[in-house]
Amino acid sequence: MDHAVIMAGGAGTRLWPLSRRDKPKQVLKLLDGKSLIRAAFERLSPWLDPKQIHVIANARHLGVIAKELPELPEANLIGEPISRDTAAAVGVSASIIHHRDADAVIGVFTADHIIEPVEKFRTSVEMGFSFARRHDDILVAFGITPTGPDVSFGYVKRGEMVCEGVYRVARFAEKPQQDVARQYVASGDFLWNSGMFVWRADAILREIQQHLPALYEPVVELGRRWDTSDGVESAKRLYPSLPKISVDYAIMEKSENVYLVEMPCQWKDLGSWTALSSLHTPDESGHISIGSRGALLDSENVTVVAEDAHLIAAIGVRDLVIVRTADATLVCHKDEAARLKELVNKVEEQFGDTYS
Repeated sequence: MDHAVIMAGGAGTRLWPLSRRDKPKQVLKLLDGKSLIRAAFERLSPWLDPKQIHVIANARHLGVIAKELPELPEANLIGEPISRDTAAAVGVSASIIHHRDADAVIGVFTADHIIEPVEKFRTSVEMGFSFARRHDDILVAFGITPTGPDVSFGYVKRGEMVCEGVYRVARFAEKPQQDVARQYVASGDFLWNSGMFVWRADAILREIQQHLPALYEPVVELGRRWDTSDGVESAKRLYPSLPKISVDYAIMEKSENVYLVEMPCQWKDLGSWTALSSLHTPDESGHISIGSRGALLDSENVTVVAEDAHLIAAIGVRDLVIVRTADATLVCHKDEAARLKELVNKVEEQFGDTYS
């Protein structure tokens, strides 16, 4: 049977103070009243029954995620006691699903992207599933058609075509410098690495056994124990020892069995306030208001955000993000938005977890 796993483990620090430890960005209603996790679910639900869709996230977030996705069976919400990066999330979810369905084909999807148009997304995903069903030992990656030489993404080089729409992966490439990114895009052979994949559950487990053996035995044990009375305690016991590494570094860059399906979609990572602002149309002064009211005098290019109808007023300011919540307010120059994790660390040093 076909299955999907939505990876929703991110904390969303770069959307602080709206995103907090117990309210991750995936459940924030940032898309015209809809959350990112809800949008990810709805991209998959037209052809997958809710019983075939799973979410893996921090265990402390399962309650708020369940409220966003009431259709999902409780057993399909997989809680990680601590984050150990994407290789662990992939391995644990694959092992659990494989224990329940030995013939499972699994698609792995992100929870924090805007992907449009949905029809092209689904066409590419169905092509990946079809190819994975026909082959016992392959891994399928999805590459996003680049719209420019973006240095914030990793890249994947397309090799020879093996069948209509499916290519061998020539190599993966780290986030490049600007001049290298321009060369990649100009060549026409490089796509953005989406971090989305399809594979048979047993195929990815074999790849983990070969390339990351320290992960293999613990995830097999977790898969066997997950649905038993000691599943939660087993996770708490085993998770701290799991290697903390991404699936790209640990498996995809080492495997000789990786294939590529192009996904010709608009793809936006909503990991920052500047990225979120790009979804909204500014007024004639460049201002954007998200869930709030702004009164801005003699100002330019200001984004204001609030959890309610709180008024944010300012005079003579330029290129700022101003975010107001009940207990914290952020004022940040847009050029410094990438340093938000650094600021959150400073807040925690001064005030503990009061504002985390």
